[in-house]
Amino acid sequence: MNPLAQAIFISHGGGPLPLLGDAAHAEMVSCLQGIAAGMPRPDAILMVSAHWEEEVAAITAQANPSLIYDYYGFPPASYDIQYPCAGLPSLAREVHQLLEQHGIAARLDEERGLDHGVFVPLKIMYPEADIPCVQLSLLNTLGPAQHIAIGRALSGLGRQNVLVIGSGFSFHNMRAFFAPANEESTRLNHAFEDWLVQVCSSDAYTEEARSRLLINWAEAPGARFCHPREEHLLPLHVCYGLAQAPCREVFRINIMNKASSLYVW
Repeated sequence: MNPLAQAIFISHGGGPLPLLGDAAHAEMVSCLQGIAAGMPRPDAILMVSAHWEEEVAAITAQANPSLIYDYYGFPPASYDIQYPCAGLPSLAREVHQLLEQHGIAARLDEERGLDHGVFVPLKIMYPEADIPCVQLSLLNTLGPAQHIAIGRALSGLGRQNVLVIGSGFSFHNMRAFFAPANEESTRLNHAFEDWLVQVCSSDAYTEEARSRLLINWAEAPGARFCHPREEHLLPLHVCYGLAQAPCREVFRINIMNKASSLYVW
């Protein structure tokens, strides 16, 4: 792994609920705070959120990004949340150059703000909002191999102490979140979590084998129950692509009554 950058994949919970004192997110909030406290403070953050998909990889390039309240039906306080972090156009340009050097079409976006997949977890992890942040989109083709390739390109980041955060959710079946749990749904949830933890953390795999398993993630037990659509898993592929190694820490927690996980490389 590039010694100048660190990657983590986080499960970011449901909309703004982690910031509203929701009891079903208490374990997640504590975990994110612990992860941030247990690692060196980054000089900059590059965030890959499940909530931004584009035809080509897009990178926020403004110096003072706004926030996008891309959730609906929550209390009024949800739309007053502030996270006035700076952007970092020089990092955005470096990411753009790296992607294009690796044959990945990319563009700088000087208009888009930061979505809730960025500002909600960052407000928990770094509440002072004093670390500059750049957001990178997913590709709307949702191809796992493409997102691993994006991560590989990012391993060329030359600047010191950049934290790359993949912000998604290891479980993301919206219907299941709001349905009573039963024996089958619990079995499928845990089966996929067990598979994902094994693939991401075991040193028994070659990196070729690990990459192949992550590319073919939909064949895993419980995969399509946990991810009817894959956008919340793909930030993990970017993180793995950067690291090209087993993760060094796994956190298994409960979010919204579902087994979930976070990974530190």
